Amino acid sequence: MFWFTPALLASPARAAVPLGYLSGFGPKADPVVMLTWGLLLISIVVVVIIAALVAVGTLRRRVRGGAPIALVPVERGGGGLRWFVVGLGLSGVVLVFSLIWTVVVLAAVNGPPSAATVTIEVTGQQWWWKARYLSDDASRVFATADEIHIPVGQPVRIRLIGADVIHSFWVPKLTGKLDAIPGQTNETWIEASVAGHFLGECSEFCGVQHAHMALSVIAEPPDAFKAWWNDQLRPATIAALSPEAAAGERNLVYHCGACHSVRGTGAGGTVAPDLTHLMSRRTIAGGVLPNSIGNLAGWIANPQSVKPGTLMPNLFLSGAEITSVTAYLETLR
Repeated sequence: MFWFTPALLASPARAAVPLGYLSGFGPKADPVVMLTWGLLLISIVVVVIIAALVAVGTLRRRVRGGAPIALVPVERGGGGLRWFVVGLGLSGVVLVFSLIWTVVVLAAVNGPPSAATVTIEVTGQQWWWKARYLSDDASRVFATADEIHIPVGQPVRIRLIGADVIHSFWVPKLTGKLDAIPGQTNETWIEASVAGHFLGECSEFCGVQHAHMALSVIAEPPDAFKAWWNDQLRPATIAALSPEAAAGERNLVYHCGACHSVRGTGAGGTVAPDLTHLMSRRTIAGGVLPNSIGNLAGWIANPQSVKPGTLMPNLFLSGAEITSVTAYLETLR
């Protein structure tokens, strides 16, 4: 739950997030950090005591002057039994204390709090994450990919689903691991105490591109989060497009519309990421590439060379078709 990654240094929001190895940035992560430090210190003390006892015993029993090792009879009575009972009692107290502390922390961070006002359905797929923002008002439901925006200081309920195989949702700075299992919905929750960009991963081996299934959680002030949500509800811009971009829209609907969706167009696929606001995302291809026109063109031209095994096929588009599609995608902000 408390994990440092060099990639965090490249985040545009890095200044908002203090860096550290054993640190958390939310009420779900903080108790686990304290527990980890506590158990780590207890373990260090135990190791030091054992090492000291072994060293003392070795020095007291070592052979002097080359004399052969003699068999020493076991002493009965005296203080041996007393020290054994004392050691056993102290060890038992420490273990019971550690167990109770662990159980209390796990119970405290287990279930989503009733105060959660935002619910996100996160679906793990080979090899990307679909984030569907739920609402009682159906007109305010939308989906995005590989980036989860949350409001700072508010608990967010996460409903996890596995679309194909078992995946595991893990945002180390904010929450522990929970599996996304096909045919089952698991619930967890996250909350960030500061604004920032927090990296996540799939932590359950899920196929050849398991290592390239990244996730970003972007925590922002509640007003900014609300504005982002409202912006995501907009369909694709239908203002006058350049001739090249208009041709790109037609090519995208024809070649890509069975898998991808762009709201406001004829592209209505649901098995691949929604592209309506593609250019507002930081990365593409499940976090493999920074989101830029050049990388988009390379991804469309030959996805298997970028991410071998990905389910996105090579469409064998011409150079002119790729140029027109990327010109249209650039308008999807």
